[in-house]
Amino acid sequence: MAEREKKGIMCANGLRMGNFLQLGTMRLVTDVIIHGLRIHNCQTQETVEVMGPEGHIIRIDYPDGDAISVISSTKVWIDHNTLYDCGDGLVDVTHGSTDVTISNNWFRTHDMVMLLGHDDGYVQDQHMRVTVAFNYFGPDCDQRMPRVRQGFAHVVNNLYQGWGLYAIGGSMNPSVRSEANLFIAPDAGRKEITWKLRGKGGSEWNFGSTKDVLENGAVFTQTGDVGLEPHYNRTQAFHVGDATSVRSLTWSAGALRCRKRSKSRC
Repeated sequence: MAEREKKGIMCANGLRMGNFLQLGTMRLVTDVIIHGLRIHNCQTQETVEVMGPEGHIIRIDYPDGDAISVISSTKVWIDHNTLYDCGDGLVDVTHGSTDVTISNNWFRTHDMVMLLGHDDGYVQDQHMRVTVAFNYFGPDCDQRMPRVRQGFAHVVNNLYQGWGLYAIGGSMNPSVRSEANLFIAPDAGRKEITWKLRGKGGSEWNFGSTKDVLENGAVFTQTGDVGLEPHYNRTQAFHVGDATSVRSLTWSAGALRCRKRSKSRC
């Protein structure tokens, strides 16, 4: 495997980025933060060349229109972004990536929102660990919030403003700890929160719900080991709020709007 790239940050308070080929493609990187962006209308394109680290030209074959794609990378933090209406997914974490945090984002107006795990045959994703926290999903998000293949996801203190097919799903024996989220089922349609692809490693699925609040008839069907723990170390651990506070915890989700009040403060 090629040597991983070094640290980096993509940060722009309130910057709007639309009609990009593939804005946030990260491959073989570590210690990267993506913060404060509005990303939308990314579209599938033919093969393109883009500028990479240290001025190197990188060829991307048929980018599929993801807003943010994390490939074979570690220690990536995707925080306070607004993402919607792209050609494929809004966030994809694949090819053995791990120690990824997706927090304080606003996801809206999209079909397949978030994918964790490349495909059913990519066994390296068994070691994937992703934290999905303090995000606002909706309105008009249909599915994959997230969809997990093989790895582990801690889904905590998120607000779900309805869904179409499902909110949280998976295949190939994924493990999900859903903790202190607020699920508001749609007025019409499917009330079940979870979805499991039958025949794809279904015997060892672990979907657990603890301290979630289910409104408007929402139903969470638990499967397997429902007491999974994220096993954070001391530097990774954080306080989990009560689900009744999720509306306030996600109030500022998305790219922050900064207004200049003085020369020194926003």
